[in-house]
Amino acid sequence: MSGRVAGLQSCSGRQGVVGRALSAALLLGALAPWPVGAQIRPLPPLREQARIQQEWLQYRLDSILPGLMRRHGVQMWIVDCREYNEDPVFFSIVSATTFACRRRTIYVFNDRGPGQPFERLALGGSSQGGLFAAFRDSTVPSGELVGQGQWALLRRLVETRNPAAIAIDISATHAFSDGLSAGEYEQLQAALGPELMARVRRAELLPLEYIALRAPNMEAWYVRLQEIAHDIIRTAFSRQVITPGVTTTDDVVWWTRERLSDLGLGTWFQTTVDVQRRGVNPDSLPNPIILPGDVLHIDFGVSAMGLKTDTQHMGYVLRRGETQPPEGIRRALATSNRLQDIVIAGMGPGRTGNEVLAASLAAMRADGITGTVYSHPIGDHGHGAGPLIGLWDRQEGVPGRGDVPVLANTWFSIELEARTPVPEWGGQAVKSSQEEDAIVGPDGAVRWALRRQTDFHLVR
Repeated sequence: MSGRVAGLQSCSGRQGVVGRALSAALLLGALAPWPVGAQIRPLPPLREQARIQQEWLQYRLDSILPGLMRRHGVQMWIVDCREYNEDPVFFSIVSATTFACRRRTIYVFNDRGPGQPFERLALGGSSQGGLFAAFRDSTVPSGELVGQGQWALLRRLVETRNPAAIAIDISATHAFSDGLSAGEYEQLQAALGPELMARVRRAELLPLEYIALRAPNMEAWYVRLQEIAHDIIRTAFSRQVITPGVTTTDDVVWWTRERLSDLGLGTWFQTTVDVQRRGVNPDSLPNPIILPGDVLHIDFGVSAMGLKTDTQHMGYVLRRGETQPPEGIRRALATSNRLQDIVIAGMGPGRTGNEVLAASLAAMRADGITGTVYSHPIGDHGHGAGPLIGLWDRQEGVPGRGDVPVLANTWFSIELEARTPVPEWGGQAVKSSQEEDAIVGPDGAVRWALRRQTDFHLVR
């Protein structure tokens, strides 16, 4: 493994109890596991979660956003959206207790220059717990603020603040930077007029980087979500869930969904579980019954506290008399571990996703590995804001979406697969697909958010 990678030590599979009360150890991320099947919340009550998320939001608005606007050369940023058609960045600038923008919401960020307070103004919508100040004009009847009066108010605000450059969210490349709908843009044009519209620009990296960058105190809670994900997968790939010859892959899928529900958690995609079997085309096995000798694979995500995880692990169903998978199958996992090392060693702030991909594939081929790299940012969204490091069907690179640089203080899902011929299966290749979430720290060093899988989960 690269010297820049600091993997966390593997913790034991023993499972203890986490109560509702928070402890100093919990806040530091030194969190204890809990019994399988216990109806105990692995996270604090929702009210406490919302308080913690509000602290994250305040940090991002106070400490991340002003510097980003100055770096991208804009004095004002207008985020305008309608109820149920919100800008993607909307949910990264509002409190956990805000579920929609309500009618029309226009939030305006204004940099008044050195020594002046950075303004966060709300034209409609709420103050988000005091983080935004309402911008009002007594000459505009309150009942008109959801119609043309709201646009007149925005024009007065822009004229009063007189910014040289105004950012709006339109992009043909990045979905996270393309939140201003066509209808709202037309009304914005009409409201501001040609002179003010001449100052408007598409600062595409502003929303992209704002969403991508992490608050420092998010990490302990993200580690907690990783522990939850690993614990659920470990249990799913055990005799507690799987009875060989009886249990189907769909049974395991729905067990994971029920487990999340029991714990008061969500997910952002349907779990997938599949098998590889000697002499059988995996595509011919829809919802198979799991049998001894099967290689198992799971793709699983947790959604909680406005954060997402994304994990893929491998399992094996032991045959009678086996205590571990055959050596060739173990080698398949070791090969994908080596590919993980390669990808992480090639990452670093300033390198674009396409550059990381090209370097990874070159090193992969030099090592004689047959595989594919398709890693992505993660955080507020599962497939998050930031540079793509390949797509499974775009190994030559991804123009535009892969051309933005990796940033410090961001998170990535290191997602890939390696295909290794297995002598015990007559040379049939076993695909080892792995995905683990990693943190690019403030110093640019990359480390696993929790740990990576280096041994198969075993169904005994």
